[in-house]
Amino acid sequence: MIEEVATVTAIDGDIITVKSTIKSTCHSCHQQDDCGSGQIAKAIPHKALTTKLTTSLQLNVGDEVVLGLPENSMLTSAFEVYMLPLFGLVLFAAFGQFTLVESYELHELFALFFAVIGALLGFYLAKYRQSNTQVAANLQPKIMRKCANTIPVKQI
Repeated sequence: MIEEVATVTAIDGDIITVKSTIKSTCHSCHQQDDCGSGQIAKAIPHKALTTKLTTSLQLNVGDEVVLGLPENSMLTSAFEVYMLPLFGLVLFAAFGQFTLVESYELHELFALFFAVIGALLGFYLAKYRQSNTQVAANLQPKIMRKCANTIPVKQI
């Protein structure tokens, strides 16, 4: 389970809005002043992601919660999105090359055309599989737990 801490920004019944700041590893490195990536990370503002979730937990605005996303669902989705178009491209290009170009001695542009068709078919197959409501539900973050209340240093 991939976990991330987010802050509750709004509550509307059972629907809450949470905000999570995207963290860059460049800000924790001691070499950030000498590194090109560190300089670029300083120039780009920190981004925050907001999303609406349903929960039965009793939360208040400002509470921190831990969001979870199943690794298996995310890896399966990423595999389909990246690999199905690639497999389509390679298989259709091979079919076009060996069937049309080698057997019928047609121009190689036919193999290229088949490769593009295969990549597009793979893309649309991946898009169709990702539009499934079960897949979309598995990729929705879930609230795992409420973080413990912290005491500000000024109160100690």
